Amino acid sequence: MINNKRVIVLTGGGTGGHLSIVKAIKTKLSYYKMVYIGSTKGQDKEWFENDPDFFRKYFLDTRGVFNQGFFGKIRSIAMFLNATREAIEILKELNPKVVFSVGGYSSAPVAYGAKFLKIPLVIHEQNAVTGRLNQKLESYATHFISSYRDDSPIKEYPIKEEFFIKRRVRTEIKCIFFVGGSQGAVAINKLALSLAKDLDKRGIKIIHQAGNNNIEDVKKEYEELGIHAKVFGYSTNISSYMNEADIAISRSGASTLWELSANGLPAIFIPYPYAVGDHQYHNAQFLRDKDLAWIMREDEIDNDKILDILDNEDISSKSKSLGHIIDSTGDIKIARLLKEFLN
Repeated sequence: MINNKRVIVLTGGGTGGHLSIVKAIKTKLSYYKMVYIGSTKGQDKEWFENDPDFFRKYFLDTRGVFNQGFFGKIRSIAMFLNATREAIEILKELNPKVVFSVGGYSSAPVAYGAKFLKIPLVIHEQNAVTGRLNQKLESYATHFISSYRDDSPIKEYPIKEEFFIKRRVRTEIKCIFFVGGSQGAVAINKLALSLAKDLDKRGIKIIHQAGNNNIEDVKKEYEELGIHAKVFGYSTNISSYMNEADIAISRSGASTLWELSANGLPAIFIPYPYAVGDHQYHNAQFLRDKDLAWIMREDEIDNDKILDILDNEDISSKSKSLGHIIDSTGDIKIARLLKEFLN
């Protein structure tokens, strides 16, 4: 058993939205022995397998249970039970003071292992609609953190400082950023290409995150249209692309939504229609209710309405107000809360 005075376990992932929370928090905990436990599936290994900040890293064989067929659910549950046994053995060896979970199927074995071993569990829920796993674990959690809930001990969303440093107030639209995530979004790709000619007529430059698998096809279509656009997939320089733009058309995963807000970049959100609990819609609704964003369902995309927003809406007030709904202390406050268990 390891001396647990300095050991903290961070778990959860599957998608970049979950993993970006881990990435933001770990930079504020470098004095401690950090351990990451994730999944062999999803993007966990891509993000953290070679990360030198972690004292140890474990990737368990798990996958999501929901949105599976009957036999798929049975197999996923069997994988979860086996991974939970592994997680319990790992936690017994590590003997941590606290487990910090960002949710997602990657976190399930470790979170339940922490519950079984009576290790304090701190949960961060990224979305306006609480995920099914976090719903089941909330009553056990020592602290439950959500930027959308009044009863949360910390309201600030943990965002890397670079998004705040590059923040600026937009006064006119000269550049638009289509944000589909590193995997891309077919609906946003199609929309961007269908708007390209009209944007070009207005002198609006295009930056387009098309997804790693779609880059060449999207570039070719822009070339056929005679339009110059910056097209890319995954990037570690996303804050610079945001800063260059004056408005975004984007999915509304939690991390993307709060990064855009931190940067002061107004957005037209097109929520992913198959998100569990329709959480992307509710994420965006949180900003729309404050008159800080626009929302279009994927099956309600209207090019004329988008062009009307670009031509007639005053984005400067939204850009200014976005800078006031989030500050750069989220990661510091969460790290400080976790340190209370270790000190």
